[in-house]
Amino acid sequence: MTAAPAAPVMTRAERRLRTRQRILGVVYLLLAVGMVLAFGVSVGGDASSSFGLTAPTAPIALPNLVVPSATTAYLLAAVVAFAGAVQLTRGFGTRWAVVLGLVAFAFVFAFLTWVAAGQSMNLTGLLETTVQRSVPIAFGALSGVLCERAGVVNIAIEGMLLSGAFVSAVVASAFDNPWLGMLAAILVGGLLAALLAVLAIRYRVDQIIAGFFINILVAGLTAFLSVRLLQPYQNELNTPERLGPIAIPFLSDIPVLGPVLFRHNIFVYLLFGLIIVIHLGLFYTRWGLRVRAVGEHPKAADTVGVNVYWVRYSNVIMGGMVAGLGGAFFTIGSTGGFEREMTAGRGYIGLAAMIFGGWNPIGGFLAALVFGFADAIQSRLSILSIAIPSEFLLMVPYVVTIIVVAGLVGRARAPAADGKPYVKE
Repeated sequence: MTAAPAAPVMTRAERRLRTRQRILGVVYLLLAVGMVLAFGVSVGGDASSSFGLTAPTAPIALPNLVVPSATTAYLLAAVVAFAGAVQLTRGFGTRWAVVLGLVAFAFVFAFLTWVAAGQSMNLTGLLETTVQRSVPIAFGALSGVLCERAGVVNIAIEGMLLSGAFVSAVVASAFDNPWLGMLAAILVGGLLAALLAVLAIRYRVDQIIAGFFINILVAGLTAFLSVRLLQPYQNELNTPERLGPIAIPFLSDIPVLGPVLFRHNIFVYLLFGLIIVIHLGLFYTRWGLRVRAVGEHPKAADTVGVNVYWVRYSNVIMGGMVAGLGGAFFTIGSTGGFEREMTAGRGYIGLAAMIFGGWNPIGGFLAALVFGFADAIQSRLSILSIAIPSEFLLMVPYVVTIIVVAGLVGRARAPAADGKPYVKE
């Protein structure tokens, strides 16, 4: 008699992956149950939700999208339950991120259907606001990508955004020129990044501590100057000209996509350009190859002639300049004036978007849209008659950040040398 073949033994990594797969499947199933109870049962059977697809100034008007509220919630819950069953039994392999995105979309649309039950919501306006709210987060994510691809952790993005917002408001107001304010924000972001680079690269200070030091320094300094400088001279130093939207001919007239993508101010278009340039530079040029080599294995890069210190210094300073530009959006691109702590943690959310996007410029921007949507939906819900306390609505962007980062534990992989000082032998 021949012995029966032994069952294959799972490695520790395979067991850990299998455990995550089962947990994610259970989460999907619980989410489906929650969708049924919260968005289906709680809505009357004859209620319908109306979504506007046309911006107020659009030349082409589209009819509203009207769907039955409860039925839509049940169908979307069934889709999520099916995904949970498959995930629990055999998993989706490398397609887990795509499935997670689809589940998130199903949940969000069911939630919007519940919110709009018996009334109307302008979906195009919501998406347009999403892009606007994601701009500073995306700038922060791009800053993080530039720094961490070269092996330097930049926790100071929050401080760079805040300093850019303050300086741009003061300079633009004093000289009555928003373009000078934008340039000043870029320069101050670069200066703070140079300070971070000296501390982290030259003196090998713990990069997390150095970043928090800069954040605390900027928060305290801007708060002090806001009281002593901006309040007494509000009209002279804190009334910058706000850059208005620029409609791109023909493209801005496309239904839905036109207002969402092609009717914004210069900051959005600069963001799109930076995403393309940084992505192509990192992955399709010699410079990008050197940067990624320094971030993965600086010693090996040094042995083939790459100046590790120069690459890290230059990338950190460029990252700071990008963050400074993002800070200028708060004042001369959005609100038209500086307020204390107006960045409200967007720099930290930008870091989360960078991780969620896999240290990739395009991925970081898509992740920023997720956080921007969470921010946009809480502001939209606050003006609707929704029985949710305002304090909970204000928590939405930060709760989404925690969920996204916690869900990526063990999945996202940073550059191997990220956060590790390099000492030339």
